[in-house]
Amino acid sequence: MTLTKSVTRIALVTAFLLLIPLVAMQFTQEVVWTLSDFVFAGVMLFGTGLTYVLVASKATNNAYKLAVGVAVTAALLLVWGNLAVGFIGSEDNPANLLYGGVLAVGFIGAIVAQLRPLGMSNAMFAAALTQFAVPFVAMLIWRPEINLGVAWVLVLNTLFAGLWVASALLFRRASTTGSNPDRQLV
Repeated sequence: MTLTKSVTRIALVTAFLLLIPLVAMQFTQEVVWTLSDFVFAGVMLFGTGLTYVLVASKATNNAYKLAVGVAVTAALLLVWGNLAVGFIGSEDNPANLLYGGVLAVGFIGAIVAQLRPLGMSNAMFAAALTQFAVPFVAMLIWRPEINLGVAWVLVLNTLFAGLWVASALLFRRASTTGSNPDRQLV
């Protein structure tokens, strides 16, 4: 599939997904999006789709493509969730800025790995470890009262760390199944 067709499909899927809150706003007062919300969501969704297409299109291995899909989905959900409601407290809690470190570790790891499967596996394992560490670092800095809310933050972070681990394992599989692990993809 050509890049133009892929970009068109991404744009159509993005537009369709943005129709969901637009239609919901017509029927309920619970969904209140501004123009900037739609623009930001559109950029996030389109950017995620484009990132997937650009990285995965270079691969011949399905495990690699799936690993990229899991990683970009985890990144999208991490950003979206933190901006919408926040993982630690509310979306205004400065502790949520620590999650930028997870994205930085993954992004810098991908650059260092030059998108090679084995290096990407290591980068995703590092992102998982960073994800898991964030609430503990936040607790050391802000010293919250330990309660059920803290437990839910730990559960949520464990689930997200699991997404990064799943991506890492898929990249590891891609490095051993029918592709040259030293092959540069970009």
